[in-house]
Amino acid sequence: MTSTLTNAPLALLLDRLFEQADQATSPAMAGISREERERLMLSKTEYLDFYGRAKDLWLPVARETGVLLYQLARSTNARNIIEFGTSFGISTLYLAAALRDNGGGRLIGSEFEPSKVAKAREHLAEGGVQDLVEIREGDALKTLAADLPESIDLLLLDGAKSIYCEVLDLVESRLRPGALIVADNADYSPEYLARVRSPDMGYLSVPFGEDVELSIRLA
Repeated sequence: MTSTLTNAPLALLLDRLFEQADQATSPAMAGISREERERLMLSKTEYLDFYGRAKDLWLPVARETGVLLYQLARSTNARNIIEFGTSFGISTLYLAAALRDNGGGRLIGSEFEPSKVAKAREHLAEGGVQDLVEIREGDALKTLAADLPESIDLLLLDGAKSIYCEVLDLVESRLRPGALIVADNADYSPEYLARVRSPDMGYLSVPFGEDVELSIRLA
């Protein structure tokens, strides 16, 4: 049995992209203190400014998180996936590989920065999975507000941490029972964690690894 993820061209592409991500720098972010950076990340009104400055940063999921995304999408036979925060498309490649190996499907991603959208599309084409992915350019609070699948199997939250709850609001009514939510760097969104960990909100949620929250929609 072969896997799109572990064979050419995708496996070699991911190795190269992770290497590029490790070497990337962002002059625009160099002059921002850690305190100011965290303030901007947590702001519900200034997140677009922060991610505009971070347009040169890759901000990828960890390799292990990428493999987890593939495993979750494969094991649940996911067909409809929503991704908030495409960046340069590394996480998108993992999810699209799972859709390919599931026999097809649709991934809708949202990315604010136009240059990242262009690069992500190049990477998807190079990986041979561009036919499975639609990347919507702009603020996710607008791009994910309409034209979503009736039933969603998996949601990845990996954009502005301050609006994880607002993005979930847009998608929640379409999450099927048993749908999974993977929230990267969820510690930066205490409001989101309180929501999915509450026994009254319809989720069962646990921290996974050092920086991921994994939740299942119960009903």
